[in-house]
Amino acid sequence: MPDLWMPGAEVHDLGDHAPTDQQYPPKAIAHITWDRNATAAAPQDWCTFDSLVSYFTNEGASSAPHIIWDPFSGRIAQLFPANSRSKSVLSPPGSPTRTNRAGQVVIQIEAVFFPYCRVGTQVYAQLTDTPCAGWDRLHAWISSWGVPDTWPMGRPVDFTGHRNESIWESQGGWYAHAHVPLNDHTDPGSWPDFGQTGGGSQPQPNPAPAPDPAPARYQTTINGLQYGYGAQGDQVTEVGQALVARGFGSHYRSGPGPDWTDADTENYADYQASLGYSGTAADGVPGPESLQRLLGTLPGGNSVSLAHVIAAANTDPGAEQGHQTYGSEVTIVQNALCAEGLLDPSNSAWGRGSFGTMTVSAYSAWQQRCNYSGSAADGIPGRDSLQRLGAAHSFTVTD
Repeated sequence: MPDLWMPGAEVHDLGDHAPTDQQYPPKAIAHITWDRNATAAAPQDWCTFDSLVSYFTNEGASSAPHIIWDPFSGRIAQLFPANSRSKSVLSPPGSPTRTNRAGQVVIQIEAVFFPYCRVGTQVYAQLTDTPCAGWDRLHAWISSWGVPDTWPMGRPVDFTGHRNESIWESQGGWYAHAHVPLNDHTDPGSWPDFGQTGGGSQPQPNPAPAPDPAPARYQTTINGLQYGYGAQGDQVTEVGQALVARGFGSHYRSGPGPDWTDADTENYADYQASLGYSGTAADGVPGPESLQRLLGTLPGGNSVSLAHVIAAANTDPGAEQGHQTYGSEVTIVQNALCAEGLLDPSNSAWGRGSFGTMTVSAYSAWQQRCNYSGSAADGIPGRDSLQRLGAAHSFTVTD
């Protein structure tokens, strides 16, 4: 299975995962943030990547995409896993499809860009005038999910709408926001070629081969902790010590320690290669899957105590409505059950954070999916079923 989380992306998991509609072919939808209105006569300063990440992870979460892409630096943030819908297009009641879900995947990308943005002294009229840094990595990951290299309604070259419901429902590939039925946005205006590797819209000369490419020097965020060049903290030391214990410490001259250096990156790249990763997936910057395999868990906030959720499942149904025995951990389990389609996130009756009767019933349905029956599918979590839910939805199980 391809990576649910793009290798090298900064992970800011919003939760609230929900399945897509598998009867439609796989799609990617291209957007620009277009957060300011500028003109050739009156350009405006570019709105930064970090400010857009902050917006979509806070007040803008209700319209968040899967991917936020900085075409100037190549930084990429991911907010939803590939197999979940995100929320960047309208899905009005009269739509024949749920537009955010109309595909085996429907991966939505927001390029941090608006026409005539100014970066330093340079003004960029269209997205393809930027360096398009990181596009090759982003395109490769989306292709791994079966999205074909085609624009069924034409590659965007201007800000006009071209919408066709029949094509939308029947053909996989890349779509502009301007192509999505019953939407009114006309972005992105332009988009890089599938074979483009960065540097703007004009063909770039082939550089002289570099015998010793520099290690990757960017950071990623996993469960709120930083990894990659320049990251600092106990989590960096923990990774280095685990690499040495596994026999991947040959690039250290001293350490490991709490400051992530090129040596950490090179050792981690060796470890990724040992797992069968290659290319940008083995550039030495951790992804959630490889990190969990190295450490046996994902450090950070997404962990659940088996004893706590069992206690909640035994206590909350008989307590007063909405009682929360271990609310934060139960919420993690409930978010996963929502992503599995076993709880309806739009129905507040089940009580977020409370392991009440509706959550017990939903967990029983999950146990049945795990091939349990009878008293083994009574809705009270067991270690195996909870670990399988955690493996599918990026939380770890303790106790």
